[in-house]
Amino acid sequence: MSLQKKLKNVYTLGYLMSLDKKIPDDPAVIKKKQNQKIHEIMKIAYNIPFYRERFDASHTTPDDYHSSEDLEKFPTCNKADLRLWMQQEYDAHPEMHGEWDVLSTSGSSGIPLKFLQTQKESACVNANWIRVLMIAGYNPFTGKMFSFETSHKHVSTKKNDSFVQNLGILRRMVVSEKDCVGDGIRGIIEQINDYKPDMLCFRRNALVRIALYAQKHNLPLHKPTYYVPVSEMVDEVSKKLLHEMFGTGLIDAYGCSETGSCIVKYPQYDTYRIMNDTHVVNIYDAENHLANDGKVILTTLYKKTFPIINYEIGDLAKSYVKDGIRYITEIQGRMNDLVKHESGVESSALELMKIPNGTVGIAQFRFVQKDYHTMQVQLVADPNNTSKSKEEIEAHILSSMEKLYGDEFTTQIDWMDVLPPDANGKMRCFACQVEEN
Repeated sequence: MSLQKKLKNVYTLGYLMSLDKKIPDDPAVIKKKQNQKIHEIMKIAYNIPFYRERFDASHTTPDDYHSSEDLEKFPTCNKADLRLWMQQEYDAHPEMHGEWDVLSTSGSSGIPLKFLQTQKESACVNANWIRVLMIAGYNPFTGKMFSFETSHKHVSTKKNDSFVQNLGILRRMVVSEKDCVGDGIRGIIEQINDYKPDMLCFRRNALVRIALYAQKHNLPLHKPTYYVPVSEMVDEVSKKLLHEMFGTGLIDAYGCSETGSCIVKYPQYDTYRIMNDTHVVNIYDAENHLANDGKVILTTLYKKTFPIINYEIGDLAKSYVKDGIRYITEIQGRMNDLVKHESGVESSALELMKIPNGTVGIAQFRFVQKDYHTMQVQLVADPNNTSKSKEEIEAHILSSMEKLYGDEFTTQIDWMDVLPPDANGKMRCFACQVEEN
């Protein structure tokens, strides 16, 4: 193991000490710190060929960038751009293969992206995640976490705690999400109830499956102080079920593997807060100008070797700016969640996915466009709310579909016990199976 890898925990602790552990109150202080880091990262990027081309194309230099608003001048990049750059870096530096972490996204928005991180950058990602939880009130040193095994780092489950954990420090139980299916969920619930974690960290669809299984079989379920549905957006239908079964300590964290968590909604706040000391989150309209509603554009302020600047992640959001600080009010989902029409036109699935929101009696939903004229609606009933019959729910969905699309689609409604996740472990609320010509 290289020295850098051995030092990663030290780097993590050191970087954690430099981060805000609570949401700052003074907008001027927030802005000043972020502005300084933006200028610093742009100076670093100027010496990276991938970004130097973008400076030249925009006829700018690092002196033109001193704020989040200035980043509007800089070209955006997408997953394909990063994929090409990272592969070039990997091929050009075989001597660094043992030093860099080669990670991969889940591919939920298309082709998976393999991206590179130095050990210091990985440590910054870890530190940022720890402080995201600390802001909510979770103490990572004395609290107990129950989480799933990530795709980036496989952690074997242990029968006994380590010496440090026996002292009550950094306690964590890790389980495989592969066990979170069918009657294997009963074992997960038993482990949660025995361990009594302060923090529960699973994918959103796994938490929903756990909640539904506990409801169906009338099993007691420990309510942690906090829980974080990761890797997937939390829709309103899921949120209602999670609040009912796990309590009100929901931490709704948004980000991606490439950037780490950067937008978080805490139980004590009405809006999503941006981690401004580690990220810039801008919203652009269709012409790539700053706007309140539009595309989410991310910039990391801690990556010094492989910075990510003006990254068009592919999601839409609504926001407002007050005293120079941006607040996110709604994260709407993927721009590429598109309904395909026989005419060749594509339309956003966002309106489609709003139909179940606020409809009592539904615990899970997914829309699947089978072809140009067939839309399947997969539903899971909420066993604790039967105030509306399945027939009433179906009538609402059919009526809403007709208002939205007229007679374009035959709507096929299928009630299921549980919605299975996709092959990558995630579960999208909309899937289009129409093949390209």
